[in-house]
Amino acid sequence: MADANAANQVRAWFAREGRALPWRGEDVSPWGVLVSEFMLQQTPAARVIAPYLSWMERWPTPAALAAAPAGEAVRAWANLGYPRRALWLHNCATAITQQFDGQVPRDVTVLEKLPGIGPYTARAVAVFAYRAHEPVVDTNVRRVIARWHHGHSDQGSPSAQRDHADMLALMPPPAQSPEFNAAMMELGARVCTARNPLCAECPLVHTCAWRAAGYPDTGARGVAKQARYEGSDRQARGALLAVLRSASGPVTRAALDRAWPEAIQRDRALIGLIDDGLIVPLARQRFGLPA
Repeated sequence: MADANAANQVRAWFAREGRALPWRGEDVSPWGVLVSEFMLQQTPAARVIAPYLSWMERWPTPAALAAAPAGEAVRAWANLGYPRRALWLHNCATAITQQFDGQVPRDVTVLEKLPGIGPYTARAVAVFAYRAHEPVVDTNVRRVIARWHHGHSDQGSPSAQRDHADMLALMPPPAQSPEFNAAMMELGARVCTARNPLCAECPLVHTCAWRAAGYPDTGARGVAKQARYEGSDRQARGALLAVLRSASGPVTRAALDRAWPEAIQRDRALIGLIDDGLIVPLARQRFGLPA
């Protein structure tokens, strides 16, 4: 650890200021941790709380979700966005049920082989469910490291090899590393934010390389801006999928046509949803959620 005192300060701050999110409780199962990590991908925690609680009440185990139709998972995903995650989570639950007797694996390399789980999610589940000594590096953590450790104004493009090495160099001993991982994520989400960081509230303010350098603007360093949502294909896809979510059964092509006014974009969105397995074409120009 480059600065054990700094790590202790971050952990102490987290103990005082960390949010009491439902997936952080001591009694949360590994499945509960895995579900939260799927939902938190590209979605703020505040939007995840209610769907997470409903999901866990309905499907408290991988076997419970695997026994339900995939379309019910898509329906329950509601407005979390990126609904393919619902299908991946359903596929993941099925694999866990069939291959691991319903128990979420604890090994990172095994977790990475499950549907919908990449290097970040695998490490997050191993750390927060099983207290593994692994680096968990999301956008927020990369931003904290970029500023505090490297003196850069932003985190730049992700690189798993570089980002994991950076985090490992800063991590405390194994017994303390899960809390440190969570604390760094919380710090980036709530204090060391992309815009208007709250430096006066940061436990690392006195050792921050970016602050010591006078807060220089080191440029975006390859960070791509997210495309506008309004009027996008993503919005069109969401509008079509919302029709099916709100229906008790299959819907007609006419119902989908009414959901989005621009015909070419609507057709493109519909084809994409069918290709992704989120909408299933049926006989007589009807469409349904996957079975």
